[in-house]
Amino acid sequence: MDTSEKPIMVVGFDEGQNSCYALEWTLDRFFLPYAPNFPFNLILVHAMRSPSSSLNLISPTEAEVLRSIERDLRRIAEQIVGKAKKICATKKMKEFSMDVIEGNPRNILCEAVEKNHASVLVVGAHHYGPIKRVVLESVSDYCFHHAQCSVIIVKQPKINPKGFILHT
Repeated sequence: MDTSEKPIMVVGFDEGQNSCYALEWTLDRFFLPYAPNFPFNLILVHAMRSPSSSLNLISPTEAEVLRSIERDLRRIAEQIVGKAKKICATKKMKEFSMDVIEGNPRNILCEAVEKNHASVLVVGAHHYGPIKRVVLESVSDYCFHHAQCSVIIVKQPKINPKGFILHT
């Protein structure tokens, strides 16, 4: 199948362990078994926080603080991209693209789905209850309700101290 004809799968990726697990889960189930004829074109998307969301400037003298925050956010984004590339390399996945876009992850992921005409969006999930999902503005919950495609929310199994899986 020509890559231009393949459906698009977008995977949201951030610094969290849940995100790493979701990417590995996706590669193991949707890509590795089909190598080298992958059923999807893979796009990894990282939403980098905006420096202005980290600081409200009240005077021009704080511009240096803003530049410092921008450098730190870019460095963190580079580390996150490196982590995603390492996971893909470990799984021998070479065919993917990576987008780093500044903004709110909820909006960025839904916009990436629309822009790329994605068929599937994959996001990791925390083990939050319904109240925490609302209060903490769950990215996965928002995408589930607003993305214009199928959404797979991957939850990492909870493991107790003895090594038994408690919840999947």
